[in-house]
Amino acid sequence: MENFVVSARKYRPSDFKSVVGQQHITTTLKNAIKNDHLAQAFLFCGPRGVGKTTCARILAKTINCENRTADFEACDQCDSCLSFKANSSFNVHELDAASNNSVDDIRNLVDQVRYAPQKGRFKVYIIDEVHMLSNQAFNAFLKTLEEPPKYAIFILATTEKHKIIPTILSRCQIFDFNRIQISDITEHLKYIAEKEGITYEEEALRLIATKADGALRDALSIFDLIVTFSDGNKLTYQETINNLHILDYEYYFKVTDALLDESISSSLLIFDEILKKGFDAHNFLVGLSEHFRELMVCKDPSTLHLLQVSEGAKQRYKEQSEKTSLSFLLTALNMANQADLSYKSSKNQRLHVELLLMKLANLPSTISLAALAQEESKKKA
Repeated sequence: MENFVVSARKYRPSDFKSVVGQQHITTTLKNAIKNDHLAQAFLFCGPRGVGKTTCARILAKTINCENRTADFEACDQCDSCLSFKANSSFNVHELDAASNNSVDDIRNLVDQVRYAPQKGRFKVYIIDEVHMLSNQAFNAFLKTLEEPPKYAIFILATTEKHKIIPTILSRCQIFDFNRIQISDITEHLKYIAEKEGITYEEEALRLIATKADGALRDALSIFDLIVTFSDGNKLTYQETINNLHILDYEYYFKVTDALLDESISSSLLIFDEILKKGFDAHNFLVGLSEHFRELMVCKDPSTLHLLQVSEGAKQRYKEQSEKTSLSFLLTALNMANQADLSYKSSKNQRLHVELLLMKLANLPSTISLAALAQEESKKKA
């Protein structure tokens, strides 16, 4: 029986061109290799799961590659690349600062730096979660980081740059990694699904990408979970929302239609159905605000690209936005935001949300009356 390997490891990028959503980083690093302008110390910072350690490993492999390709990627065939793939390279040292954060750990690393590589040009030291080092360890590291031997390169990775002392920051070339866009994560999930022979619905992949909040590793973990949960290598939207316990956006369309029809009873019954399915009232409130925001985005063709949903869902948003006035959306957004801010201080939270729905259901009439009053005042004037 073949051992299962999680997608985050199986499809971990092995070269710069396969890194997802960090082109500004990979282009700079490739140009540095091309022009032989490598800094003595790099600091890779950004949120979790965006490729900091991956890029550090690719850089370490590429700068020692004996036969780099024309576009300055590692060849994966030379002795250096093969030993790196087998985790037996003596030129690349990784240190987890979360569990090796004392002065003694850094002193041991400094002692290793004194020895030149027997084969290859550089010795690369990758220090992950570097913000976990103690102040004494940082101070012990300062001199080596400022004036390392010409063959030593340090790559520091962190999710919390603000915790690193300024004297360390000033000695590093800093690269800020971005959260990965939903569209980029979705395309990568499509690629993996096709490679694995998994039938998928695009809306399901986009939902996974949204839930990952810009972290590709989180997206791949969720992807593996849903594939394991699903039957017969199929990945459907319905199974995804059931497994992740996410409220289907269909409910928000129904609630908005009820509000536009000024039907208090329908909106309260839909909300009751949502609660009976085990969803949190606060999450519904936040989702309703987001729904109003999406409808407002659809009002102007120039902002339509801000809508991060599938083409089918985008069409539904456009159709509903045509039925709603800008006044309704602006007022509804403001009211929903105020309800969100005061939700936790409310003693009766269900009534708090129901009261908002009642006010929203009365909103179209209020806006119409205000418009009529304005017209009358204009006529009198």
